[in-house]
Amino acid sequence: MASLIISICILLILSYIFDITSSKTKIPTVILLLVLGWAVNQLATLVAIPIPDLTPILPILGTIGLILIVLEGSLELELNKTKYPTIKKTSIMAILPLLILSFLLAFAFQYLGDTTFKIGLANAIPFAVISSAIAIPSAQNLLSNNKEFVTYESSLSDIFGVILFNFITLNDNIGTQSIGYFVLQLIVILLITFIATLGLALLLSKIKHPVKFVPIILMIVLIYTVSKEYHLPALIFILLFGLFLSNLDEIKHNQYIQRLHPEILNKEVHKFKELTAEFAFLIRSLFFLLFGYLIKTSELLNSETIIWAACITAGIFLIRYVFLRLVKLSVKPLLFIAPRGLITILLFLSIPISQASYLVNNSLVIQVIILSALVMMVGLISYKSEISQKELMEK
Repeated sequence: MASLIISICILLILSYIFDITSSKTKIPTVILLLVLGWAVNQLATLVAIPIPDLTPILPILGTIGLILIVLEGSLELELNKTKYPTIKKTSIMAILPLLILSFLLAFAFQYLGDTTFKIGLANAIPFAVISSAIAIPSAQNLLSNNKEFVTYESSLSDIFGVILFNFITLNDNIGTQSIGYFVLQLIVILLITFIATLGLALLLSKIKHPVKFVPIILMIVLIYTVSKEYHLPALIFILLFGLFLSNLDEIKHNQYIQRLHPEILNKEVHKFKELTAEFAFLIRSLFFLLFGYLIKTSELLNSETIIWAACITAGIFLIRYVFLRLVKLSVKPLLFIAPRGLITILLFLSIPISQASYLVNNSLVIQVIILSALVMMVGLISYKSEISQKELMEK
């Protein structure tokens, strides 16, 4: 037991060191965590340490991590008239590339995998979603406008990706009835969001007990999980709740908001934001360490899927380049920040057995995650060197 506790503490401290040094090294923390987890597996195998099957823990950590990461990102966002152009552009970048890549991959899986388009689409969506779990931390050292763009875009990509994935996998036939039911689900989750947001904000401002933030986080996870069980787009609740708390100053003159004592609530939100960031770091680290531990060397080096992985990765960045040009945004460094990660794994694990394609497997998922992270790493390093050269020339 003592050795297990010591090992976990050392691994998490290393994760923290990776996190604080990533701004200097430009190496994505996710790559280092995956390598570290894989190395632990190799060491455990070498010294014959018996370790139980940890696979069932992965989706649990992933779900909690997704909630905390989207919440953490939304707590950083501001909503006012000056932000509308950014919101418009990020929405375009989050939705259209996701749809185009999903449909192109679906056609490829249908044609080459001898399956239906619907099944191909279910298997394609996980590769089309940007991972906010990797994108947001990787953008921390960029200029504020680029950081804000990445936070908006990756959070919206997660939400739209999950909504589209659930819509495709949960409906046997896509038609008027399924679309009507989907609209009803959106209305229900917006109603739940309205009630839950006001209720949780009231609790946040009224609870005087020393322990107040952990119960709030537990209730957020509970509301998300229950909503997800009823196939509601629960990430919308997480995003809107975070946006509400981060933009109290914009609505503090509202009569009902005054009852929440916004001046007190703002102080509590600041503390809540810090605790959320701490929890998000912890869960994200454990998730990628565990995922790295579960990686098999044969899956990582699978030559049968590497061509698929390279083509998918190339498609991701080619489509992204086109849309960055269309919405008139600077290509560098935004082009490179389109990693696949936690959300890709979660959606892949959620594909029903009846809708699985033999073309999409652990090897392909791992390779796309690694390749997209490597592209991001190389891109950010080259961008940093360009900025440094410009600064030297100006001096």
